[in-house]
Amino acid sequence: MTLSINEKDKEFTNTIAGFSGCSTLNQCYTCGSCSSVCPVEKVVEDFDPRKIVHMLGMGLKENLLKSDTIWACSQCQSCVPVCPQGVRCSDIIKALRTEAVALGYADEERLFELGKFARVDRARCVSCLTCVRLCPFDAPYIKEEGGAYIDPDKCKACGICVIECPAKAISLNPSIEMRGMSEVENVRQ
Repeated sequence: MTLSINEKDKEFTNTIAGFSGCSTLNQCYTCGSCSSVCPVEKVVEDFDPRKIVHMLGMGLKENLLKSDTIWACSQCQSCVPVCPQGVRCSDIIKALRTEAVALGYADEERLFELGKFARVDRARCVSCLTCVRLCPFDAPYIKEEGGAYIDPDKCKACGICVIECPAKAISLNPSIEMRGMSEVENVRQ
């Protein structure tokens, strides 16, 4: 891939460094410790935490924020304790996601397609409150006009509401990492 100088945004690197847990991002020397323990890297072909941090250090804002790659991270934080430089890849990826939403690179529809939150089919919802009672993240609530709604900012895409909804009114797309795991399983068979 050839990059022009116009594609680089060094100020963006500083913006992300200002997020909680991201101040050490410039200390990464791409040793690969994060990648070696990352479970997602094993199942999603294009995912590599050190590549994401390196691209950020280079100021490749557009490349990162437009990419689905930052949404593949499961936020397990396996990368955090192994980094010899104290770089917190999972926090950096979380900050990139926050900026992608804030700057309009990822809207609610895109996040739903990426499997990042569940959605209610209001035509099927009977307002039984099952999802409201069972969600450990307080994401679902009943709207005044009726029917459940799931707050995308609170939903962790765990799937509890999908499984427990008696009306089968809630759906959740497979995440990038789950699709990658399915592909790996298909290859093994």
